[in-house]
Amino acid sequence: MKFVALLGRIFYSLIFITSALQHFTPGTIAYAANAGVPLPILLVPCAGIMAFVGGCSILFGYKARWGALLLILFLVPVTLMMHQFWESSDPAMESMQKIMFFKNLSMLGGALLISYFGSGPLSMKE
Repeated sequence: MKFVALLGRIFYSLIFITSALQHFTPGTIAYAANAGVPLPILLVPCAGIMAFVGGCSILFGYKARWGALLLILFLVPVTLMMHQFWESSDPAMESMQKIMFFKNLSMLGGALLISYFGSGPLSMKE
């Protein structure tokens, strides 16, 4: 059963680790600017660093509570600023943004659980 926690950490962290590099691309920065993110040239790469560090922390189980806190600080503004499905007039875009919004909420729930329970077995702990 201890491998279940390890697999959960691996699966959970992959989306943050693999998407972190996108936060350094001109397209992602422009998309965030278009969504109204202030100082996107600075904040979007910072968000990428937070996602990468938080994801790696949870993957290895090293200071996972701190990594989860980084992901919480990443997910709350990203979810609220980038996935405003209630603002969309296009039904297809509204549906896509709603899916992304609730996906982020579920990831936020996972980060909250990790911040409370920690990384579990087979982790580097502190």
